[in-house]
Amino acid sequence: MFLFFGVFFAADLFACTRVVYKGPAENVLTGRTMDFSIDIPANLWLSPRGMKRSGEVGPNSVNWTSRYGSIVASSWDIAAPDGMNERGLVANLLWLVKSEYPSFDVAGDKKGLTIAAWAQYALNNFATVAEAVGELRKEEFAVVTDFIPGTDKFTTVHLSLSDPTGDSAILEYINGKLVIHHDPAYQVMTNDPVFEEQLAIKGYWEQIPGTMFLPGTNRPADRFVRASQLHRCHSSNE
Repeated sequence: MFLFFGVFFAADLFACTRVVYKGPAENVLTGRTMDFSIDIPANLWLSPRGMKRSGEVGPNSVNWTSRYGSIVASSWDIAAPDGMNERGLVANLLWLVKSEYPSFDVAGDKKGLTIAAWAQYALNNFATVAEAVGELRKEEFAVVTDFIPGTDKFTTVHLSLSDPTGDSAILEYINGKLVIHHDPAYQVMTNDPVFEEQLAIKGYWEQIPGTMFLPGTNRPADRFVRASQLHRCHSSNE
C-alpha cells in the first residue's frame, strides 16, 4: 500500500480529490490533492505503536494506546489529516461543507474526540477498512469540531479509509448522524456534495462516453466525474 500527496492552489476554495488505484501485482496506491485557500504548515509525524493518546477535548476525552505505528502529514502541527499506518491502512480527511457533527456534552456519558485526531484514531487502532468500519459504526465517541486556528473557517470534513486489499470507505456526519459508505468500488471522492450524491452523479455520467465530453470546471462534482472516468478507463486497459 502506498500513499502520496499533491499540493496545489486553485481558484476553488477547497478543491481536494482522493483516488485509490488498484494496479498490477496487487499494488494499491492512494493519492490525494490538498488544495486550500491558505497556506497549511505541514510536518511529518512518526508515531510508534504503544503510544498513549487522548481525544483532546477536555476531561471527557476518549483515551487509547496505539496498536499500530503510523506516519502522518500534519496541519498547523495540531491535526493529522492524512497518513498511513504500519499495516497499510490509509486515512484522508477532505473538506465537506455539509458536515454536521453530533452535539457533545463535556459532562455527558459519551466521550469526545477532536476532529483533528479523527484520522489518527483510525490509524492507531485498525489494520483494515473492514475492522475500522465495524468499530466506528458503534459511535462510542463523539467527533468534536472547532475553527481552524487563527481563521474564521469552521472545520467540516469527511474521512476516507483505504487498505492494501483495495477496500475503501467514506465516513460522513450528516445532520448529526454518522453515514458510512463501505465498498471497494468507492475509489474516487472529492469535497462536496455528500458522497451519496457523488455516486448519483457518477451513475449519470457513466451513461455518457468520456470521448464525447466531460464537465470541465474545478467544482468538486466535476472533478469527481473526471477522476472517476479516468480511473474507469485506466482499469479497463489493465
